[in-house]
Amino acid sequence: QVQLVESGGGLVHAGGSLRLSCAAPGSFFSISAWGWYRQAPGKQRELVAWITRGITTNYTDSVKGRFTISRDNAKNTLYLQMNSLKPEDTAAYKCNTVPSIYPWGQGTHVTVSS
Repeated sequence: QVQLVESGGGLVHAGGSLRLSCAAPGSFFSISAWGWYRQAPGKQRELVAWITRGITTNYTDSVKGRFTISRDNAKNTLYLQMNSLKPEDTAAYKCNTVPSIYPWGQGTHVTVSS
């Protein structure tokens, strides 16, 4: 059973920073594109950052310049550095391939207070 495990979330004030981590299965990690998705209460899940196997990165407009996605293929781990956090970044953050092929993990919750 493939299991994605996200960590690093928490409660921060606006303007603060967090670094999220995602432990992913070893098989095919290095050859897959991976992304961070988030879902706020009452809203649909959205893909906010993704990184290709060639380490090209892309971001949705709302997080450009504030979030940085990276990957460590040796550790099968995906990261998301989040700076200058805003209350609208409050959500459950989850990782998966792009497009998503694995069962979703529990996610890690990020709460940004104003």
